[in-house]
Amino acid sequence: MSRLNGKVAIITGASAGIGRATAKLFAAEGAKVVVGARRQVELDRLVAEVNGNGGEAIALAGDVRSEDYHKALVATAVEHYGKLDVAFNNAGILGEGGPSTGVSEAGFTEALTINLTASFLAAKYQIAQMEKGGGGSVIFTSTFVGYSFAFPGVAAYAASKSGLIGLTQALAAEYGPKNIRVNAILPGAVDTDMYREMNNTPDKQDFITNLHALKRVAAPEELARSVLYLASDDSSFVSGTAMLIDGGASITRT
Repeated sequence: MSRLNGKVAIITGASAGIGRATAKLFAAEGAKVVVGARRQVELDRLVAEVNGNGGEAIALAGDVRSEDYHKALVATAVEHYGKLDVAFNNAGILGEGGPSTGVSEAGFTEALTINLTASFLAAKYQIAQMEKGGGGSVIFTSTFVGYSFAFPGVAAYAASKSGLIGLTQALAAEYGPKNIRVNAILPGAVDTDMYREMNNTPDKQDFITNLHALKRVAAPEELARSVLYLASDDSSFVSGTAMLIDGGASITRT
């Protein structure tokens, strides 16, 4: 039996990378999915692919910085599919990099707003709806950067993504009695547009690859399978976790 039969899910950052792969996997596993991102064209292509393969998906483009957008995503799920069971808050940016003393206040704030505050706003409305339905699973995309270790020049990214772990724990503690589980995934390097933006030379890619015990980076589909675990009833006693999916980067010293 498919692992998400009868469930309804929201996925943000769904136009590419981990979000896109997860939307396709959720649909293949029986979920009805509401996909969100800024780029309407890419979302429309995703919906056409999902629906063409026998799944059910609908898109709503918008800016995750907007509280109204998160209200609308939840309203879309309820209007079209009757409820909300799963939310994968995956949208994020690398943000302004470089020496930390040179990072602008605007650049730092932008990373916090998109990577952290937007996830809080999303969960605020998702959890309220899940309470009405008797429970659910909320998942955030954090990172190993700033948790296991960090790199020079990524203060805004590391700080904003690390904040998601605290948010995960607080929400898990608060809403566990309501049968709502909240977890964060902490990917290692994944072959996405953001990864290629950060590592745009062969030397940089070799360096990042070697940080991992598996001596490779992940495909988005590999991360999607871990998100599926947290979304499904297979993880029914898992909440408040910062789940490393990092190819052994956190334990590698070679």
